[in-house]
Amino acid sequence: MSQSPVPGRDTAYVWIGRGVGGRPAPAGRLLRRAGAALLGRAEAEIVVAHGRDGRPLVAGCGAGARAELAVSVSRSGSVVVVAARAGGPVGVDVERHRPLPAAALARRWYAPVEAGWLAGRPADGQVADFLRLWTAKEAVGKALGVGLRDGGLRRRMPVPVGSDGSLRPVPGVARLRVGHPGVAGGLVVALAVDAVDAVPVEVVVVEADEVVGTGEEVGAARPGAHVAAVRSASTERTSLPVVVRGS
Repeated sequence: MSQSPVPGRDTAYVWIGRGVGGRPAPAGRLLRRAGAALLGRAEAEIVVAHGRDGRPLVAGCGAGARAELAVSVSRSGSVVVVAARAGGPVGVDVERHRPLPAAALARRWYAPVEAGWLAGRPADGQVADFLRLWTAKEAVGKALGVGLRDGGLRRRMPVPVGSDGSLRPVPGVARLRVGHPGVAGGLVVALAVDAVDAVPVEVVVVEADEVVGTGEEVGAARPGAHVAAVRSASTERTSLPVVVRGS
């Protein structure tokens, strides 16, 4: 599937870089790939930098006018996830599914209504639901440009409904929507957007595999859900491991 913008249609891309041999995936390469695909430039013309607010920024230089693309980046172990959209910035977050004291962590960090909801969920699904809520909070905070500051962990999220990619309104936050595109390999990924109008946005997940020995990547893209249009922002890495160690 082409990763070039289609006239009259908005597309939010989520690139998944899983690394090779335990080595972290190259975030810079994924960012340059995103810039080349969405800005219509050669990768050699793409510069990865940071804006004044510290968030990552991709710029197309070389011939023609300078073009910029706001992006979002998240890491979990050797996995790097990059999200971008030509029509506006996005927020993304990734966590790896692993054993966690989900109910106890929810009581400590989440709003009481969310902690109560999680406690009532089937035991074998509590970790997945906890991580869906956590990644949603991270992604929304990045889309807002504030991270988890100012009570971000207490910010209520829509009840997780699985990983079908559909974006749902965030309670009490005008225009913000968040969802979980389906990603294989034990990963939980959240994507947040600021829905400024009713123009559909296609969410596409791209598995970016680094070819060993060449440093090049090949991607297999698959479409996600159609959602409302975007205007959001980007990102840093998740802080869940810090929270778990301190609990």
